[in-house]
Amino acid sequence: MANLEIRDLNQSFPRDDGSTLTVLDHVSFDVKDKEFVCILGASGCGKTTLLRLIAGLDTARSGSIILDGEEITGTSPKVGFVFQEYSLFPWRTVIDNIAFGLEMRGVSKEDRYMVAEWYLDLINLTQFKDSYPSELSGGMRQRVAVARALTLDPVLLLMDEPFGALDAQTRNMLQKELLQIWEKTKKMIVFITHSVDEAVYLSDRIIVMTPRPGRICRNFTVDLPRPRDRTSVEFAQVRRDVLDLINQNSSVQ
Repeated sequence: MANLEIRDLNQSFPRDDGSTLTVLDHVSFDVKDKEFVCILGASGCGKTTLLRLIAGLDTARSGSIILDGEEITGTSPKVGFVFQEYSLFPWRTVIDNIAFGLEMRGVSKEDRYMVAEWYLDLINLTQFKDSYPSELSGGMRQRVAVARALTLDPVLLLMDEPFGALDAQTRNMLQKELLQIWEKTKKMIVFITHSVDEAVYLSDRIIVMTPRPGRICRNFTVDLPRPRDRTSVEFAQVRRDVLDLINQNSSVQ
């Protein structure tokens, strides 16, 4: 069973004046196999920095990141990444965008198209397989980005505010669709957001970070049955508890 272990992670960057900006300060947490975890915090608290470290795109000043028993020291095929920007190739069709990672691995055209077709069906975009990104809505493009990340069968899927640029109605629809995909694939997901409502709706557990420098403030277990009702008393209570904690720590600098 795969697990993600973050141990005493620290990250800082040099400033122009010679001082150092501490972004992450002794961050430690675990994510279990098949668990959906949201990391919640204000802008600038180090959420994206943390995700880039887990993805192996950057190197931490100190600490360790262990996935499936192996320390992450660079990018890994075990980790998929969905960015806020859609990051699709505009000159490739939907199916070719989804199959891109498999193509880079040398998978035959027949086999990679077979996998891509399966994920096209999973995201309900089979009828758009020959379309180009410019012909899709923002929500459809983000679904293609999710499918592209999943075709490589990663152990861990990282998502950096993937719905942040979408309107509220589309965002709610994609949250529901993402949960349906997760229930079918049972991938371990770490999802970055600054929306309390989104975190409560999606996750098994919410990790709340303090304002910069980012520290782990608290872990919330969201013990609500799915599908979740945003209008229920229980949902509102969890949301209120998380908001109260964020407000209590809003003065931390």
